[in-house]
Amino acid sequence: MSDPKTPTGDPDVALEATGSVDPAVGARVLTPEEPAADGRWSRALREIVTGNAIISVLAVVLALLIGAVMIAATDENVQAAGGYFFARPGDMLSAIWESVAGAYSALFQGAVYNFRRPDFLTGIRPLTETLTFATPLIAAGLGVALAFRVGMFNIGGRGQMLVAAAAAGWVGFGVELPWGIHMIVALLAGMAAGAIWAGIAGLLKARTGAHEVIVTIMLNYVALYLVSWMLSTPGLLQAPGSNNPTTPGMRDTAILPDLFGAGYNLHFGFILSLIAVVVVWYILERSSLGFRFRAVGENPHAARVAGINVKSMYVYAMLISGALVGLAGVNQVLGTVTTGFSSGIDAGIGFDAITVALLGRSTPVGVLVAGILFGAFKAGGFSMQAAEGVPIDIVLVVQSLIVLFIAAPPLVRAIFRLPAPGGRPRRARNTKKVSAR
Repeated sequence: MSDPKTPTGDPDVALEATGSVDPAVGARVLTPEEPAADGRWSRALREIVTGNAIISVLAVVLALLIGAVMIAATDENVQAAGGYFFARPGDMLSAIWESVAGAYSALFQGAVYNFRRPDFLTGIRPLTETLTFATPLIAAGLGVALAFRVGMFNIGGRGQMLVAAAAAGWVGFGVELPWGIHMIVALLAGMAAGAIWAGIAGLLKARTGAHEVIVTIMLNYVALYLVSWMLSTPGLLQAPGSNNPTTPGMRDTAILPDLFGAGYNLHFGFILSLIAVVVVWYILERSSLGFRFRAVGENPHAARVAGINVKSMYVYAMLISGALVGLAGVNQVLGTVTTGFSSGIDAGIGFDAITVALLGRSTPVGVLVAGILFGAFKAGGFSMQAAEGVPIDIVLVVQSLIVLFIAAPPLVRAIFRLPAPGGRPRRARNTKKVSAR
């Protein structure tokens, strides 16, 4: 008698009717309900190990490991113990451990918390220094990241920071306004100058097709020599009565206020950078302008067919990007170097911002984390050099290695044996075979 739940009483036909038999080979396969629990966990794990975030984390780990090798190789005690390694190998291993552990411990205490301080308020001061260094990196990194999302490479961070610093600085020392209003006007002047300087590259790309990389690099030199000339010319940016190419100090009404008092260097610019993170996230993820930005970044030809004005998106993207990089220049002038500045006010931040944007995978939250990490490298690097005698150049090498590994994801995956993105897990072998009729 046939089973009423299946077309016939034949077990093979019954399994085939319920989707449990592959009709091509007659092999039993798992139904969708069977691997549900394991499938969710395996998919989640696969997304983690093949995602961009894990590549960034592992790139930092690899760079720190290579940095540890360099620290050990340059340590005098390690070199001395290496002379009799085969006689007493334990001495060299101990020297390596002391060298690397001491250096990275000094890096941590100079960037996060100093356990040698008597109380919490003084012990946490290194963290505030990290955030101070991170403030312009976050702002400039957001500008570079936003341009990346539109498919553009803003390499002109240095020039945009210089013109923004010149504009904000001139308002900061040359204009007399009430407290609060003075700071806002100087801030807007700096951001506007950065936006205009970057907008030149966007406009040239939109109108003539000029590549933004070449244009922004050339604009870096134009801005450098322009600001240098202004710093050497009385009546423009040069301090009155001085022969040095520096500006006067900023007026007190224009300076960004300290967040935790005079004993800490962290200023209101960090709050402005956090606000910028939220604004950029909203633009990219929640606004129609951000949707058009991302569409152009993915495929400008398809975006053009869909009715998006690609040329306008290039101009808008560079304007916003330049304003964000300009915010970094304003932070330097009104928050850090308030006694006057020279042509070195950018402090290499315009180029470091490219690294921050790459490490942060061009996402606002990623840029925030990457900016804080690089701020920690800067703050802790000086402590590591002072406490352990480790050359500060090693920190720069570590930063460069991070960029190298981020630019070569297949290398990172090969070292850690990670699956390729989009790879499917192997299907379990059939444990039971049903003969097909």
